[in-house]
Amino acid sequence: MEDTSPRDEARTGKDRARWTLPVAGMTCASCVGRVERALRKVPGVVAASVNLAAQTASVEYLPGAASVADLRAAVEGAGYTVPETAPGEDPVARQERTQREEERVLLTRLRVGVVLGVPLLLISHWELFAGHGGLPVSPFTLAVVQFLLATPIQFYVGARFYRGAWVVARHGSTDMNTLVALGTSVAYLYSGIAAFLPSLVTAEGLVVHLYFETSAAIIVLVLLGRYFESRARGRTSDAVKKLIGLTPKTARVVRGGAEVDIPLESVGVGERVVVRPGEKVPVDGTVAEGRSAVDESMLTGEPIPVEKVPGSAVTGGTISIDGRLLFTATRVGKDTVLARIVAIVREAQGSKPPIGRLADVIASYFVPAVMAAALLTFLAWYLLGPEPRWTYAMVSMISVLIIACPCAMGLATPTSIMVATGKGAELGILVRDGAALETAQKVDTIVLDKTGTVTKGKPELGEVRLARGGAFQEDGGVRELLRLAASAEGGSGHPLADAVVRGAKDRGIDVATPETFFSVPGRGIRASVSGRAVLAGNLAWLEGEGIDPGPLGRDVREIADAGGSPICVAVDGVAGGVLSVADAVKDGAAEAIRRLRGMGLDVVMLTGDNRRTAEAVAEKVG
Repeated sequence: MEDTSPRDEARTGKDRARWTLPVAGMTCASCVGRVERALRKVPGVVAASVNLAAQTASVEYLPGAASVADLRAAVEGAGYTVPETAPGEDPVARQERTQREEERVLLTRLRVGVVLGVPLLLISHWELFAGHGGLPVSPFTLAVVQFLLATPIQFYVGARFYRGAWVVARHGSTDMNTLVALGTSVAYLYSGIAAFLPSLVTAEGLVVHLYFETSAAIIVLVLLGRYFESRARGRTSDAVKKLIGLTPKTARVVRGGAEVDIPLESVGVGERVVVRPGEKVPVDGTVAEGRSAVDESMLTGEPIPVEKVPGSAVTGGTISIDGRLLFTATRVGKDTVLARIVAIVREAQGSKPPIGRLADVIASYFVPAVMAAALLTFLAWYLLGPEPRWTYAMVSMISVLIIACPCAMGLATPTSIMVATGKGAELGILVRDGAALETAQKVDTIVLDKTGTVTKGKPELGEVRLARGGAFQEDGGVRELLRLAASAEGGSGHPLADAVVRGAKDRGIDVATPETFFSVPGRGIRASVSGRAVLAGNLAWLEGEGIDPGPLGRDVREIADAGGSPICVAVDGVAGGVLSVADAVKDGAAEAIRRLRGMGLDVVMLTGDNRRTAEAVAEKVG
């Protein structure tokens, strides 16, 4: 069953397509080179790049000259497999499923290796116990027990090394599996001969010594490394899963005059989509009816919601806070802004920077070089070493084969890229590809996002200013105005309202529940608190309700100039004051920027906020 879902197959030009396919069975950089060479030999393939950490291959090809079946056959012909995928299965879900299965198999074999390996290690040093009054046991009995413990480790726990070595051997090649299988097999076979045919060893003048525990320990430790690598690969896909999780699974559309819930992938361009307060926008579109404040922090990083009115654009993954929206879908599926962001992150995680390509080239020659070095080491110790020369020569050869493992060379670069790009995506930093990440060392200008980087990324209540000549001039006027405003705002789910409520509680003010509450998205709220009529919102809202905004005008301008969001409050038909809500500057932001400048870098702040707010924040951090 071939995976040709839109997320995996994409057009890259007028006459080219790209397919990203999963590849199972790759263990080192030599495998990467083998799969890439096999894919590039397929007629019609323009380029092929394999990522060991992600266990994927990205192929750019000419659809008329090559097909998905040809690419699959090339991978399988090289000795690897392309896992089957359920129709429409998401690539991230597929990778997660494969990852879990691999971890399960590795953990099962590791447990067997440890359960048998620990007693094997103890028995191999039985003489230490015997020297302290241990039970007398014949050497042959100890040898048989070691053989029985080591054999399952060698051929069950270490089966993947033999399979991997056989696959590449059929194609006249070698890889890391070859080194592990060859090195441990030599130690195991020599120990078997020494255990059951000791005369063959003593006839050569050699000391009988068993290396069962050596081969077993090597297999278990290398397998442990594979397990940790698999866990690391699984964690790096978390960022992509979080991005995909921003979109709902279903969408509410208008069909036949009724609202119906349908799977997200069934939404078509031009359909009318309904979003209620508190719901996520499923796809990109243009508002046709309704008003609502929409939380676009997932896209812009700004915590202050943006008012959406008819004609405004909405983006899939954002949240409608306090209003109902009816909009026309303009981009769906892989064409939405969020889907393109996910594609960028996935492409960056699978990309290969120049240093990664260099590592693959070196690794392809590394295994044959190691085998040649091991052979020369054996000959040198056998011809020139001290007695027993055979023992020294064999142990030295095994050491070279096992220690010179190229897996780190092939995994270090792609794994570091996956971790870096995944963590960056969580922090709002999108890396286009591995080459861009590598060349980042040459940058001379740093561009910082304001919200969440320079600032805390969460609105906080600041100062409370009383209206000149208003009703709240006596002692306790600030606390009473804040109590009424916070109690009224408690009925709203708006982030600015939440900041007012939190700020009041932090100041030790008891926040009551409003008796009545009414909200107008993008303008303000009307509520009744302790029998008093409270209005909170922008100046236009108060003016529209018949309140004279004159006493608040200057305070509103000053708060906005300082980078805050002013919330005007009126009580019982009279202007009461203005609350300042702002995204506070992070502790240490100014110091960090000073140090960046000290490194000779130009620092620029980027924000989707208004100019006055941006300039106010920039002034605070220098």
